[in-house]
Amino acid sequence: MLLPAEIESKTLIPALRAILAKKLAEDHNIREDEISKMLGVTQAAISNYIRGTRGDPSLIAKLLAEEQVAIMINELSDSLSSDMAYTPSSLSKFIGLCNYIKSSLLICEIHHNLESNIDEQVCKECENMLLKGPGSVY
Repeated sequence: MLLPAEIESKTLIPALRAILAKKLAEDHNIREDEISKMLGVTQAAISNYIRGTRGDPSLIAKLLAEEQVAIMINELSDSLSSDMAYTPSSLSKFIGLCNYIKSSLLICEIHHNLESNIDEQVCKECENMLLKGPGSVY
């Protein structure tokens, strides 16, 4: 069974980086090497994100279809492009975006796509923890 943090690191963050890389390149005309510095990954990773060979295309489409997620991604993209750097503000926006995806239980849909045989009791307990938010204890 995958933990929410594993889902976040293995699928969600790469999908968000792919969306941001593409937006920064296409909407803001920022070079791949500059984007790599902003997102803290290699230029080769940015190239893969932009070409669509990294980051799950169906997850990317799902995330962009969620209105609040799309708004938050646009704000983060605009922030990164205006500062041309990863700032405390953009870090806060990225963390807020990930937390929103967890607390709105969108991450549960991602999880169910990855693992179809999740025990329902375990699933409900995980949902309860996600709804309590970061830092909650059992």
